Amino acid sequence: MDPVASAVRLAVQEALHILSSSEDGGHIISTLQSLRRYLGETETQAPAEEQEEFSRTHFSTILRCLVGKLSPDWLDLLPDGQLEELWASFFLEGPADQAFLVLMESIEGAASPSFRLMKMAQLLARFLSAGRMAAVMEGQCGQQAGPASRLLQETLLTRVVGLPDRLGNRLQQETLAAFFPQNYFPLLGEEVLRVLQAVVDSLRGGLDCSISFLSQVLGKACVHGRQQEILGVLVPRLTVLTQGNCLWQRVCWRLVERVPDQAMEAVLKGLVEASPGPEVLSRLLGNLVTKSKKAQFVMTRKLLFLQYSCSTPMLQSLLGYLAMDSQRRLLLVQALKELLETWGSSSAIRHAPLEQQRYVSKALLICLVHLGEAELQASRDELLASLMEGVKSRLDSSLPPVRRLGMIVAEVASARLHPEGPPLKFQYEEDDLTREMLALAAPRPAADSPLEAGPPVAPVGGESPDQETVDGGGPQAGREGSDSELDSDDELVPYDMSGDGEQRSSKTPAYVRDCLEALTASEDWERWEAALQALEGLILKSPAATREVSLELAKVLLHLEEKTAVAGFEGLRQRALVAVTVTDAARVAEYLATQFYALNYSLRQRMDILDVLALAAQELSRPGRLGRAAQRGPPGPSSQPSGATVPAWQAVVEERVRRKTRRFCKQGSTGRAAAAGPNEFNVVAGYFFFPLLQRFDRPVVTFDLLGDDQLVLGRLAHTLGALMYLAVNTAVAVPMGKALLEFVWALRFHGDAYVRQGLLSAVSSVLLSVPAERLLADLPDELLEARSWLADVAEQDADEDCRLLAVKALLLLEKLRDRLLPLSSP
Repeated sequence: MDPVASAVRLAVQEALHILSSSEDGGHIISTLQSLRRYLGETETQAPAEEQEEFSRTHFSTILRCLVGKLSPDWLDLLPDGQLEELWASFFLEGPADQAFLVLMESIEGAASPSFRLMKMAQLLARFLSAGRMAAVMEGQCGQQAGPASRLLQETLLTRVVGLPDRLGNRLQQETLAAFFPQNYFPLLGEEVLRVLQAVVDSLRGGLDCSISFLSQVLGKACVHGRQQEILGVLVPRLTVLTQGNCLWQRVCWRLVERVPDQAMEAVLKGLVEASPGPEVLSRLLGNLVTKSKKAQFVMTRKLLFLQYSCSTPMLQSLLGYLAMDSQRRLLLVQALKELLETWGSSSAIRHAPLEQQRYVSKALLICLVHLGEAELQASRDELLASLMEGVKSRLDSSLPPVRRLGMIVAEVASARLHPEGPPLKFQYEEDDLTREMLALAAPRPAADSPLEAGPPVAPVGGESPDQETVDGGGPQAGREGSDSELDSDDELVPYDMSGDGEQRSSKTPAYVRDCLEALTASEDWERWEAALQALEGLILKSPAATREVSLELAKVLLHLEEKTAVAGFEGLRQRALVAVTVTDAARVAEYLATQFYALNYSLRQRMDILDVLALAAQELSRPGRLGRAAQRGPPGPSSQPSGATVPAWQAVVEERVRRKTRRFCKQGSTGRAAAAGPNEFNVVAGYFFFPLLQRFDRPVVTFDLLGDDQLVLGRLAHTLGALMYLAVNTAVAVPMGKALLEFVWALRFHGDAYVRQGLLSAVSSVLLSVPAERLLADLPDELLEARSWLADVAEQDADEDCRLLAVKALLLLEKLRDRLLPLSSP
């Protein structure tokens, strides 16, 4: 066995026995003084090997023994507090880390309240005021990495940062002022500075040091929300120490680099807040954002996009820090692109809080000020595209603050991105926020940064242009003439304004999807109205785009309600529904026909469905529709814009040509023959017709065709007859006719005259639409039943219109008389 370890162990065992059993104050004093030899605090010091063995193996045991003996009677064994002072010296002069852990252990394990608890708390307060916390942390700067060392550091870290909470839980109302968080964390900051100074001195002396423990302490304190207390002490002192001192700067860089990832956000946000400017932040952080992915995410994403709590000076420090080094400026350019993209996102404009939109706008302006001409020009097209999209979305907003942000940023950004073009100007009301944002856009003083500063920004909104150059390019004096010249208007010809229309705003949508978005999500009633008025034309102009959203568009239009006093609202809505049905006939017609029997529709909506189906079928069956649809497509380069009037000179020329032109043709009309083409309704008639017949006899909660809703039943019968007539000579006409005659036969005795009129019209439609040969071959029984019913109605029905309709239908049957003769009479 090592003789040094054996000798120290024997001495400690003897001392523990005396301390545990003796009641003699003098004997206790002599024992404690003999133990102090191992602390190196007496004239007769123990050899260094023995001191090291004592500190490493036995010191904590001695301290726990002293804590166990602490009592009023034990301290009174010697007068004038001699024993208490000697007892406390072991905690204040021995190895600091062990003393701190035993103090915390004894406080957490003491009964509350008690004499021992308060004495240990007071001793811990003396421990802190004596600067022993710096010794605790400094002891970890030279520790070798190992399992035992990591466990010790974790234990120390938890107790160093959690000391105010732990002491507050134990002492409750008796907590000493030194343990209040507002007092403890500034003290901890001072202790960290003392340790950093010791580290710098060691590095100058050629010794290696590790500051990982200090980084962990800093990170954990910031995670606990104590950035202001600890960094409020650290940053001002480090600002001075790093001024022109490369060694201190490198120590600061390493201090932040070693902060754990989970604490990096709290530390960086605290540093940005506490730093007086980007220059200080650059000295404290160096190129941290290029070395640490976590730091880069926090500085270029989290603080810019996911949070908006940073003040304007913090934003200036953060973005100025990115601008102060060539390696970091690449991140600044990328941040500008992403800021513009977010600023211009229509979804963000609708859903993001206004405060966050202001925050992003300020960050945009600061980025533009820091970036140079060459950097902006390298990404000019991409930035301008994002800017224009964002300006459009913001100017379309119904909120004045959102529009104002769009105007301010558009003015500044356009001047920086396109300085050679004419300046963009808007009119808006100035307030404190506007003036603040315009101040952010002002060019920086040349002394702010050694790097290239951006070019001066053109004057922006709120500044009145020079009155001498408002309307033209020259001075106002040059435009002034004599009073007689200005007042003489005898020879002026009045301008013809008879063909002028109302000037529309720029909010008219250009695409079908824009109309859909405006009708569903926009709170801007002017844009809503413009979308409704432009929708029909856009549907006919862009059939492919319409088919992509046809069902959604039909649903929106079917449920659309008049929000403003739009002239001709019902007509605009109906024409748009007809247009979308014609464009995507099969899907939309089937959707509307099935919705006719769905729940939660009003009678008005159900009749609207019938009207739209009839009108769409009429349009699809119109001869030459394909040719006209092609002509309604996008105009060619030489085509006349819609609604434009022919110039007077052109009309004169055309009239002269017409008069001098001789035409040789046969007598008759000189007009163009009607265009011919296939019946487009042929292939989709079934989607219009059969779903309407499927559930007429099944009542639902709010809709009963065979009950009180006989008006809708009458409209249904008329609509089915119209669809049958429009399907003339189509392949599906025979099954349609058979189904329609069965529908008529089931309702032939209905009591409402309007319903019977619809049924009679439906019979006539069948007779007109199905070829006679097919009627006789496929529907002989149905024709006999219809003939007998028509004869009865023509003679006995109380309604005159019903009798007339029955007679007309019988006349159509008479045309088939020769072929019907073989059939037995009714």
